Amino acid sequence: MGTRALIVVDVQEDFCEGGALAVSGGNAVARAVTDHVAQHGDRYAVVVATRDWHAPLPDTNDGHFAVGAEPDYVSTWPVHCVAGTPGARYHPDLHLPERTVHVRKGQGRQDYSGFEGEVVGAGGTPLAGVLAEAGVTDVDVVGLATDHCVAATASDARAAGFGATVLLDLTAAVAAPTTLRAVARLAQAGVGLTTSGQTD
Repeated sequence: MGTRALIVVDVQEDFCEGGALAVSGGNAVARAVTDHVAQHGDRYAVVVATRDWHAPLPDTNDGHFAVGAEPDYVSTWPVHCVAGTPGARYHPDLHLPERTVHVRKGQGRQDYSGFEGEVVGAGGTPLAGVLAEAGVTDVDVVGLATDHCVAATASDARAAGFGATVLLDLTAAVAAPTTLRAVARLAQAGVGLTTSGQTD
């Protein structure tokens, strides 16, 4: 059996109820992920937390922020998770281990996957390299949103050679149609799809 990591994707205030780009169920995901880490944290050699860390307007983050038109909620979005603002903070109900690896993504770009971001304090080593150096062979992916950043992170984990599983009960989605398409793509790519109670 390999060494496993948990990747917690974008459980930030702006993506939860009351935030600028709220996902229904975001608050519940924050609490559920915290419970999962408390109960099952010993199964993970590494815990990673990613978050959007966007540049403020007038920087559109390579077209990620909708400017002069309504967002389409597929590739353009309302302004959210601007670096250093309250909306970019982790949700207050998300409690992470002290030695969590933190990743900032979308810094002037349209990053969706945590594997595209910058690992804080890693001297430029990408997330795939940090995980490999820790002996990680498999990752569980949770967080927000199922159909966008969770799916992209899980897909990139698989492409980087890791076994990847999405724990669907520890995610929440933007919309049903995009979630169905994302889940189909993940399954085709060899990403496991299960729930936290089925991983023992």
